[in-house]
Amino acid sequence: MQEQKIIGRREGAVGHVVFNNPAKLNAVSLDMWDGFVSILKDFAQDPEIRCLVVSGTGGKAFVSGADISKFESERANAEAQVRYDAISKEGYEALYDFPKPTIAKITGYCIGGGMNLAACCDLRYCNEGARFGVPAAKLGLGYGFLRIERFSRIVGLPRAMEFLFTAKQYSSKEAYDMGLVHGVAADTELDAMVDGITGAIAQNAPLTIALAKAAAREIAKPESKQDHAKLDKMAEACFDSEDFKEGRRAFMEKRKPVFKGK
Repeated sequence: MQEQKIIGRREGAVGHVVFNNPAKLNAVSLDMWDGFVSILKDFAQDPEIRCLVVSGTGGKAFVSGADISKFESERANAEAQVRYDAISKEGYEALYDFPKPTIAKITGYCIGGGMNLAACCDLRYCNEGARFGVPAAKLGLGYGFLRIERFSRIVGLPRAMEFLFTAKQYSSKEAYDMGLVHGVAADTELDAMVDGITGAIAQNAPLTIALAKAAAREIAKPESKQDHAKLDKMAEACFDSEDFKEGRRAFMEKRKPVFKGK
């Protein structure tokens, strides 16, 4: 039986998507993108899932980029590249537009496509041995506007240019100092760090969090294309919700609220 290259599982209120290609440092092929999108669609519709964690197996890599061994069959020319870009873009956008908070749990190499995935997540945490880089200039790949724009919003345009011009790799400390990751932990402590974040998110009001994420996505758009009316409706829904009543009661009763997203 062929080993599953993309694993989806739920642990309580947390959905997990795991890239499982450790022999190739979790490099991604077309069939893996298909599986990734399918899992995200299922998790987005699951009301029990409050947040999503994306990770890679093996401890040596989060995602090391595209599977270069498949370039001859999947990206041999401009026409094949268009097909690959369309499928991989669907994966990146499905993650970027996922309606609940997303966390990249990064161990080891986070390179190329791995950087794109991490940039599509809301939060990023890594182990001390993590390494970050965009080697497009060493491969002759075209790195388009959307990827550069999204990455530069996180680290700033000058730093993004340094990544792309030099194609060098950066340490976990450098990544933390530039704001690429929110926290760095020892190998044995990374799971606990991420579990602490997902636990806090899962306890909080889903409608409030959904509004915050939707607002963040609107902020990333040009002002002329921002949908403030949608955000206003989401805010009204928060104030009309059972969760808002529960939050007030819990505060008065000095207990933790139990939110249901309704």
